[in-house]
Amino acid sequence: MRLSIDHRTRYRFSQPQVRIVQLLRLTPSDTDDQTITSWRIDVDCDARLREGRDGFGNRTTMLYCNGPIEEIEIAVAGEVLTGEIDGLVRGTAESLPPALFARDTDVTRPDDAIVAFASEAKGGSARARLEALNAALADRFTLSHDRPEYGLTVADAFTRDTATARDMAQMFISAARTLGIPARYVSGHCLTCEAGTDRPTTHGWAEAHVEGTGWIGFDPSFGRLIDETYVRVAQGLDSAQAAPVAGSRLGFGREWLDVDVQVERVEGEDRGEDQ
Repeated sequence: MRLSIDHRTRYRFSQPQVRIVQLLRLTPSDTDDQTITSWRIDVDCDARLREGRDGFGNRTTMLYCNGPIEEIEIAVAGEVLTGEIDGLVRGTAESLPPALFARDTDVTRPDDAIVAFASEAKGGSARARLEALNAALADRFTLSHDRPEYGLTVADAFTRDTATARDMAQMFISAARTLGIPARYVSGHCLTCEAGTDRPTTHGWAEAHVEGTGWIGFDPSFGRLIDETYVRVAQGLDSAQAAPVAGSRLGFGREWLDVDVQVERVEGEDRGEDQ
């Protein structure tokens, strides 16, 4: 499947900013099941861009912009060719051992309720327990398309009736780790996940490492495994470490953020997909 992605992030400020420094995790990498056929990042002001990789192996772009800056838009456009998969993630650049992803962070640290919830996941194998956990989270929460609440912990999110995709993924990660299974957060894009919503944005899901099988992608927002409609961009111990945009600004005043993402299938352009 060939997917076209248009991702725009716009910052507006109540007062001109002196300097902006941003870490962008907006560029996906090739894997066995996704090939980047075209990709570019544009900024609507005089800025310096420097490409690199972070400690998790994610492709990064450092953005430096000197003011005065009243607003700035970061526009990403590209096409990705994906293959048919059933959850299994293959060919990723793994710079760290799976055991590192058994470590909790401040926002993914489980409480007794999450430990008990995870213990109820039944199955004869690690993968079966993860699939049961994935389905149980989808059944428990109503998916919210509101903007995620900054710094919300999995323990607090678990007490609510609704949850964003980010928080459901982090609850899955936290619960999987209580079962002794390494798990991580993944940010990216999905063709079907934001369709019909009035606030399309990037998507987040989870991956868990099963011994003898490898990394498997789970999306507890819908209780399903990832498939060819997903484009994987960045990974981390939690959502903050895989955030598409992070950084700082030098200046006073308030900040407003608007994000718009369009993911579409490019019809009639899948040449070579089955070759």
